[in-house]
Amino acid sequence: MTASATNVINVQQFVAHSGWRGAAKRAIERPFAMGKPCGRARALQPENSSHFYWRLSNHFVEEERRYRAIAEKRCPIFEKDSLMLKKVQRAAVATAVLAFSPTSIWASPTVEQALALKPIQVDVDYDIPTAESAAKCKIEAARDLGSGWIVREETGQMLRRFLDTNNDKKLDQWSYFKDGIEVYRDVDANFNGKADQYRWLGTSGTRWGLDKNEDGVIDSWKVISPEETTAEVVAALREGDAGRFTRLLLTTAELAQLGVGKSLEADLASRIKAAEEGAAALVKSQKMVTGDSKWLQFGGTRPGVIPIGADGATKDLVAYDNAAAIVDSAGKHSQVSIGTLVRLGDGWRLIDLPKSEASAGFFYTSVDRAPDVIEGNGSNLSSAMQSLIGELEKIDKQLTESSDSTSLAKLNQSRADVLEKIANQSTSNEERATWTRQFADSVSAAIQSGEYPDGVNRLKKTVEDLARDRETADLVPYVKFQYLSADYSQKLQSPNADFAKIQEQWLKDLEDFSKEYPKSDAAPDALLQLAIAYEFAGQETDAGKWYSKVVSDFASSPMAAKAAGAKRRLESVGRSIELQGKTHDGRSLDLAAYRGKAVLIHYWATWCEPCKEDLKEIKALQARYAAKGFAAIGINLDSDAKLLTDYLRENSLSWPQLYESGGLDSRLANELGIMTVPTMLLIDKSGQVVRRNVHSAELDAELQRLLK
Repeated sequence: MTASATNVINVQQFVAHSGWRGAAKRAIERPFAMGKPCGRARALQPENSSHFYWRLSNHFVEEERRYRAIAEKRCPIFEKDSLMLKKVQRAAVATAVLAFSPTSIWASPTVEQALALKPIQVDVDYDIPTAESAAKCKIEAARDLGSGWIVREETGQMLRRFLDTNNDKKLDQWSYFKDGIEVYRDVDANFNGKADQYRWLGTSGTRWGLDKNEDGVIDSWKVISPEETTAEVVAALREGDAGRFTRLLLTTAELAQLGVGKSLEADLASRIKAAEEGAAALVKSQKMVTGDSKWLQFGGTRPGVIPIGADGATKDLVAYDNAAAIVDSAGKHSQVSIGTLVRLGDGWRLIDLPKSEASAGFFYTSVDRAPDVIEGNGSNLSSAMQSLIGELEKIDKQLTESSDSTSLAKLNQSRADVLEKIANQSTSNEERATWTRQFADSVSAAIQSGEYPDGVNRLKKTVEDLARDRETADLVPYVKFQYLSADYSQKLQSPNADFAKIQEQWLKDLEDFSKEYPKSDAAPDALLQLAIAYEFAGQETDAGKWYSKVVSDFASSPMAAKAAGAKRRLESVGRSIELQGKTHDGRSLDLAAYRGKAVLIHYWATWCEPCKEDLKEIKALQARYAAKGFAAIGINLDSDAKLLTDYLRENSLSWPQLYESGGLDSRLANELGIMTVPTMLLIDKSGQVVRRNVHSAELDAELQRLLK
């Protein structure tokens, strides 16, 4: 590739962005700070000090090979330090990525050059086309979100997107896709030519790492879920990386933000300090995780809340006690006890070193086994349990591959059989309770999806069996509620269903249940369902009463947020509401910025056919009224971001689409207690709600009135 005026980077600019004096050089020389660096390490410095050509594809792939070769052959210490070798690789990738930000981005790179770039972080699952497929890929100029380049497969599905978002003629976002969904993004947030943020997106999770010194290594987590936190612990143990573990601990500054009482703050500080000091020794000596161990899943009961005022707390504190990670090591399942997880903003933090066995919780003191976790000898499951869990995994795989109703019914019955066996073979009441709840959840879900018709009778019998045993009687409310929900759903699906009669019985069942088990774990769910039923029946005063009862009696329940949002929605007409979030493509949106416009808020999902009909009407209204001050905001409640992305690829929508994971249980749905789609709210120019459940057929007349 020859140099030209548009594709040459001055070497000083290259160095300022990321070059030899950046991460790659530091990573190679750092192990030898106390002595002489390896002989040829300095030989990689660019020989031409005036210009450095923009060579993206073969050059940077070869550079990574050279860094590896030097590390392995010339520097024996790297043979024993796989972690440092990974840092060298990461630095080489960072150099390549950041070099793809020349003074002018208008000289189009080739497909080969663009596909040669890699994410700076190594644990990213993204599409890498074969050589044959790559030859058919196309590169085009980006038109949305900024200028830059997009690589697409022959089918049009996006593979890469590299953007200049602030129009300074240098790239500052490098995005990688899987199955057409953006799953990872390197970000240069301060526009200095070096990536300082790393985001996992879409189906790859929620992690958002910050890199303060821009060396390719994450320094802290802005966003990370409980599940991802436990997976990071397993990765730190597997790689012997104490730094990766300590980045998950609460810092002194973060501890001060929690607002806990002084005595509790001192206790937490002591535990965190002990974890920091013991991390290096633990990762070297631990035997919980081996080099081939894989994180399987998160184990944790529902989180708890330490409310304002408890022990001098100035804020509510949300925490998991006795969280765990389930790992697979050469086919054997075992538990790593993570201990306490504390929520801080959009992330979760540790306060303890991991252990092989669960111990008393920090906040709630008693040992409470995490869901899906059973221990046999030491941290390993017994051989009998190993066999049952293996059988369960096999059934789950078959369920995802089957579509025949008869086969699905048999598989769901087999799954229920296995879960029941696991519950009966559990070695403690806590373990049995965990598996019994999972059994009830699984059977109820299968019934409601129409895939296990005989499950209703099975749940009913389970309720009767539990009630006869004093040790399991406290599980009756949970399983009975699952039975009632499944029975109601199945009756509604009957071809000759008498809906009025079924609804009347459902309301009676819910009221009877809430009176019989007023303090049970299932009570808030029952009360919420009761409120929903009254709302759908048009009895909104009664609905509001039951929503309020959920909030007042079960403030720490996950149902409380949904109930509070629903009550807020019922009372919203004539009031302003708040709405902020991120669109599906990462842009921030705030309803307050739409003041002066008539705004339609449309909650919808791709699986909802009436929603799609609404979209057609909204398109027509946009064309008719946009110039007069009409705007629409979509809030998509699909459980999988890919469904939205695929739909938008085939059906262009001109108005923004907010999206957060969780579907109907997401924050966006809970803020106004959205129970079903489509749901539409109409906002006037002053920002007040004028209709909280408007139908698409009514919109034209409403807009004519609002936009006079």
